[in-house]
Amino acid sequence: MSSLVQSVDWLAIAPPTLAAVVGLVVLVADLFIGEARKAVLGWVSVAGLAASALLLLPLLDGDRATFCLTGDADACSYVADRFTLVVQLLVLGGALLAALLSVTALKDADKELPEGEYWFLLLSSAAGAALLPASRDLATLIVALEVASLPAFALVGIRRGDRKSSEAALKFFLSSVTATAVSLMGVSFVYATTGTLHLTRIADRIQHVDGQFYTLAQTGVVLTLVGFAFKTAAVPFHFWVPDTYVGAPLPIAAYLSVVGKAVGFSGLILVTVIAFPSYADVWGPALAALAAFTMTVGNVGALRQRSTRAYSAVRLLAWSSVGQAGYLLVPIASAAYSEDAQKAIGSTVAYALMYAAVNLGAFAVAALVARTSPLNRISDYRGLYARNPLSALVLGFFLLCLAGLPPGIIGLFAKVTVFSAVVDAGLGWLAVVMAVNVVIALFYYLQWTTLLFRAPEGEPGTHRVPAPLTAAIALTAVLGVALSGAPQLILRFSETGLF
Repeated sequence: MSSLVQSVDWLAIAPPTLAAVVGLVVLVADLFIGEARKAVLGWVSVAGLAASALLLLPLLDGDRATFCLTGDADACSYVADRFTLVVQLLVLGGALLAALLSVTALKDADKELPEGEYWFLLLSSAAGAALLPASRDLATLIVALEVASLPAFALVGIRRGDRKSSEAALKFFLSSVTATAVSLMGVSFVYATTGTLHLTRIADRIQHVDGQFYTLAQTGVVLTLVGFAFKTAAVPFHFWVPDTYVGAPLPIAAYLSVVGKAVGFSGLILVTVIAFPSYADVWGPALAALAAFTMTVGNVGALRQRSTRAYSAVRLLAWSSVGQAGYLLVPIASAAYSEDAQKAIGSTVAYALMYAAVNLGAFAVAALVARTSPLNRISDYRGLYARNPLSALVLGFFLLCLAGLPPGIIGLFAKVTVFSAVVDAGLGWLAVVMAVNVVIALFYYLQWTTLLFRAPEGEPGTHRVPAPLTAAIALTAVLGVALSGAPQLILRFSETGLF
């Protein structure tokens, strides 16, 4: 039996490897650096994430694979194809922007957050998240999922002596561990019925399972999907999201909203489209129902937020992210019914790129407002234009992108690609549900946007914007405007290279 692996392609695995190495360097350096110079660790981490993202460039010349079984070049554990590179760009770019937000947050925290541990955990989680889209066997997928998740639990509860933060971390941890345990049981069932963990081999063998094992295989498929559905914050696995986002440091909430979702969706795409295409009649209807429930629950939850409630701005973004997860699930469900599954998956990737840029930008402006209004209520944004015109204009633009309204053209195009995928798949009912939810979302996005330009209550103050925060807001704004000016750049990702 051939089980020996080939030599390692170090260039292919360089992006996640560099992030992990920089994390270890930061952890060791923290032991020898005095308190006055801890800020250096943050900039080393930012540089490390930027370098990891740049290492994607040499991989653009063609697909690479490593850790393959001898005698079977198609059975590889790590594949750097177009899909992998796009998701890794999203993950490392999102982690880089979260790191820029963190530099300011750690400085403002005034030693309440342990800097060395913070940066080590963030880099470790980013390394796991970057590994996951390249994983092509179930063991590596689960390991990457946990490497991305376990540091995130600690980051949510990293504030010393903060009961709200500890409670959020515990809720996140317990629900995630339960979902992972269920998913591992599913993986064991799949392995028992197919005798392999490689996704391409599973796709071949699961079609020819003996009749007596068919129910076991079907159960394994469903249970395997549960862990990834949890990471996407799909209903009913969404209940941890609002409290976790409120309890976590704001940069970590931003990180979870984008990178955490990228992890879940890339894993979900890999197991459904590559490993279980023959079970499309099982996961297709399940994901379609999940998408409908998720977008509805998320948007109704966002709609119910009271503007004067403490942390209502973060809660609204949290519920909004649940609703957006529903839109992201739609094309994956459509892939089960579509003749062109690759195009459907490309719609999810394109939408995820749009969502990542504008949602991180919205969190960046929220981090700016939180510096003077720690309770971060929606009402605190009233008259933001009078205090900081550029921040108000940028936040308004991001909210319109999320709503899919001009001038946020990129949001409109991303939604159109998702509608196109679901209509091509013949899921008319799901298109109607999505249209209704888009209208619901318009109300709370526009309500927040108009608040930015109302007359402020009292004398308008001024917001001092630190350089890292300025850089994060500027980068997301430039990206959003550039993509709105040239939305065809998003449409180019309709070819994911998965097949």
